[in-house]
Amino acid sequence: MIDWIRTAEMAEVIFYGILVGLILAEVILRYIIRVAKGNVILEYVDSGLIAVLLALVIRTFVVQAFKIPSSSMEKTLLIGDHLLVNKFIYGTHIPFTDNEILRLRDPKRGDIIVFKYPLNTRRDFIKRCVGVPGDTIEIKDKVLLVNGYAQDEPYVIHRDLDLYPRATGNPRDNFGPVTVPPNAYFMMGDNRDYSADSRFWGFLPHKLIKGKAWAIYWPITRWRLTQ
Repeated sequence: MIDWIRTAEMAEVIFYGILVGLILAEVILRYIIRVAKGNVILEYVDSGLIAVLLALVIRTFVVQAFKIPSSSMEKTLLIGDHLLVNKFIYGTHIPFTDNEILRLRDPKRGDIIVFKYPLNTRRDFIKRCVGVPGDTIEIKDKVLLVNGYAQDEPYVIHRDLDLYPRATGNPRDNFGPVTVPPNAYFMMGDNRDYSADSRFWGFLPHKLIKGKAWAIYWPITRWRLTQ
């Protein structure tokens, strides 16, 4: 099952490399060639660097675009939807580290979140948060219970009429109970019968969160805020 968002981590390395290269190029241009202050070429270089730096700040700390490649979040998010993801609401990650700053709030139940897949952090997943630290999660015959109460989830769909009993060992339809540990979350896809989520790979550590899905911006006919 392909259930991840293609974000190309190598592209980010190349992006930062180009940025450093441009900065070094301007330093060399100023120091060695000694271009005059009012030179048109230097002005273009300065403008280009400002644009690159602005794009870097926005992409790293504010918002980033993602594309949905799988059906695990249908009908909320469809294959081919292009999303804008808020990268600062849960805390901004300092590039190439797990450190974060400026956390506005913690994830809450119902948030749609983009995160690094815990079993392969080079891939990005998108799921809905259904459990926060301290919650007890259980699934009985496809019904999600949080702290013992069945949840009202109008966005969830079930497309498979088969029901896997607990005895089969398949956790899709009967699972738990488990308690969500500190700094972790329980994630599930809205297309419950076809989603590789916390039922199969466990809790999501907070440090792997990249941001909150904010809006669908393409196709234009699908434009809307995700929540």
